[in-house]
Amino acid sequence: MVSIINTVDTQHEEMIHDAQMDYYGTKLATCSSDRTVRIFDVKSGHYNPVDQLRGHEGPVWQVAWAHPMYGNILASCSYDRKVIIWKETNRSWMKIHEYSNHDSSVNSVCWAPNKLGLILACGSSDGAISILTSLADGSWDAVKITNAHKIGCNAVSWAPAVSSKHLLDPSPQKSNDKLKMLVSGGCDNLVKIWREVDGQWTCEHELEGHTDWVRDVAWAPSIGLPGSCVASCSQDRRVIIWSNRENGWESKILNTFNDVIWHVSWSVTGGILAVSGGDNQVSLWRETMDGEWECVSEVSKGQGQGFTSHLEQSASASHGIHS
Repeated sequence: MVSIINTVDTQHEEMIHDAQMDYYGTKLATCSSDRTVRIFDVKSGHYNPVDQLRGHEGPVWQVAWAHPMYGNILASCSYDRKVIIWKETNRSWMKIHEYSNHDSSVNSVCWAPNKLGLILACGSSDGAISILTSLADGSWDAVKITNAHKIGCNAVSWAPAVSSKHLLDPSPQKSNDKLKMLVSGGCDNLVKIWREVDGQWTCEHELEGHTDWVRDVAWAPSIGLPGSCVASCSQDRRVIIWSNRENGWESKILNTFNDVIWHVSWSVTGGILAVSGGDNQVSLWRETMDGEWECVSEVSKGQGQGFTSHLEQSASASHGIHS
C-alpha cells in the first residue's frame, strides 16, 4: 500500500513540472513555470532549501540527476530551447554547460547509464534528439538526431548498460560490448528504438500502437534476464508494455485510464511500474505470473504548490527515483 509520507513547500511561484530525488535520496530538485530550479537537502524526512538556480528564460519542464560518480550534477530543460547542466562545488551550484542548439522547446532530458560515461539525451519539440557527451578536457560534444519524430519529441529514456545479447537478441552471444540504445516517444504517435553504430544513431524499430501523442517512455532496468521491456504512455489514455522477445517487439496494453497519462516510471529493480495522469492519480502496477498486469496500489497526488513525496521506497511518477 502506498501512502503519502511527506509534503514539501517548494516556494515555487508557479506550477511545478518535475521533481527528482538524486541517486542516494539525499537531495531533491524541482522545476517550475517560474523559470527556476530549486535544490533541497533531504535528511530524516525534512526538506531544507539550499539553492535556487536561475538561467532559463521560460518554463522549466524537467530535471535529471547524473550518477554520483561524476559528482552532484543536474540537467534541466526548458521551453526556452535550452538545456543547462549544473554542478555543485563546495556547497555552491553553478552552470557548467549550456546547450542551445534546438529550434523549439526541449521537453525531456535523461542521463545515460554511468557505465557508458557522462552522456545526456535531450528530446525537443523541433523533432530532434541531441546526445551531449562530456569530454576529458571539460568540453561537451553534441550529436543531433534530426527528424527523430515528426512534429516533436516528448520523451527519451536510455536502455540499461548491458551486453548486446540482452538488449537485441535473447539467444546466446559471445559479445559483451556495452550498447548505447535509446527509446523515444513523440507527437507522431510512435515509440522508436535507437542504437548507436560507429558514432551514428539509427532507428532500429518503430513501434506502432498508440493513437495519439506519446507523452512518456521508460526503459525498464535490467536484472540479468534476456530481452528488453519498455513502457509508454499517451494522450490516448493508454499505457503499453513493449517486450523484445524472440519474434521481435511485442505489445501489451497495461490499461486504458480515465484521463491522459503523462508519466511512467519503473522501480529500481524493474518489478513495479508507476503511472500518473491528468486525473491526479498515481498507480503502481506489476506483472503477474501469467503475464497479466495488475494494479497493486493507488494514491491521489497532492494539490497546489506543495510537492508530495509519496513513492520514495518504490518508484516515482515523475520519471523515477534513482533514474
